[in-house]
Amino acid sequence: MVGSGEFQVINCTASCTDPKSLVLETHLNKTLLESQAQWKLFQVYNISKDEHLVCSFICAGKQETKVFNITVFYPPKQVLLTLSHTSVAVGTLFTIECMVPAVAPLEGLTVTLLCGTEILYNQTFVGTARFPQDAVVTHHTTAHREDGLHNFSCEAWMDLRSRGGGLVHRFSDPQRLEVKEPEPNNQMVTIMIVIVLLLLFWFK
Repeated sequence: MVGSGEFQVINCTASCTDPKSLVLETHLNKTLLESQAQWKLFQVYNISKDEHLVCSFICAGKQETKVFNITVFYPPKQVLLTLSHTSVAVGTLFTIECMVPAVAPLEGLTVTLLCGTEILYNQTFVGTARFPQDAVVTHHTTAHREDGLHNFSCEAWMDLRSRGGGLVHRFSDPQRLEVKEPEPNNQMVTIMIVIVLLLLFWFK
């Protein structure tokens, strides 16, 4: 597994101790890093799609080959967090959206929404498409007083260790939400005032 546009080090090792014509066959740009009688270490550059590299050599007059399969992935490079409101009243419904642009494969990608250190929502994606696509997570929640005391954030993890890759972690810039006390209902206030005045008049 190689990130799009990155490089990979390939070790071509022959099955005999004195091989002839030990070469790495590829259309990619390559550099010979180191070599010994039985092996050569190459670095290939700018890998942008899945590739099949062939290590070729001759042992005892017979040509042999070994194939290296490289799978390209598109790791999360940005994590974009959006709050539907910057200021809400306690008890008001608002939306948190997190987008991870242009990632592939979606399989192995987990996106987590947080308020401070509290996990609000967690989603693990599925899908093996090779082309990059946006991963979007949307969560609807109600504003609490304590929400204004913490930052909202989003984390993206791409775990490709089971497929020979690594673990990539990215996080968004923090967002702050202003949480206000709900404004009093003017109609209810008027009704309460009328009731109080009526009671005062009644017991006068």
